Amino acid sequence: MATPSAVFVKGIVGPDKDLEKNKPYIAFIGRSNSGKSSLINSLTRQKGLARTSSFPGRTREIILFLINKSVYFVDLPGYGFAKGSKTDQDRLQQLIYWYLFTSEYKQKKVVLIIDANVGMTENDEKMLYSLKEHKKDVIIAANKIDKLKVAKLAEQLKKIQAIAGAVPVIPYSSKKNIGAGVLMHELLK
Repeated sequence: MATPSAVFVKGIVGPDKDLEKNKPYIAFIGRSNSGKSSLINSLTRQKGLARTSSFPGRTREIILFLINKSVYFVDLPGYGFAKGSKTDQDRLQQLIYWYLFTSEYKQKKVVLIIDANVGMTENDEKMLYSLKEHKKDVIIAANKIDKLKVAKLAEQLKKIQAIAGAVPVIPYSSKKNIGAGVLMHELLK
């Protein structure tokens, strides 16, 4: 896979003129600390493009990256646990739901990032249900597969796929760049 060009555009917290450009949007959503930012860095092969952190809830805005001057990657805040007040957590959840479900902005695809080691949580299932209900074109990236032994990985992927139904599940490791070519192909086709 050729290294795509990728540049940080800006962080937003609501309607913004930069979201109105005629380029497709690919949104990345997942539970806090599922590895959204690391996955974006892995896909673009730019280690520091998306800021990563060991504490949940680092991403507090909708972060836009322009990929190959033709498509936006959209790094959304994580859902579920995030450090901060209840008011801050509620604001982040409202921002996610606004962008994905009630705004006028339409995503070409939505990548739901699942921590393969943890498996599909109740919050992941709720998000998947909401994405399907709103007829989003979803791909699941089962991230952090490098942390699992082969037998456990097969078991976890089987469980995730059973819940996902017809939604494709791509095994992924941001750390070892496993699955990056497959996922990038799916996103840019």
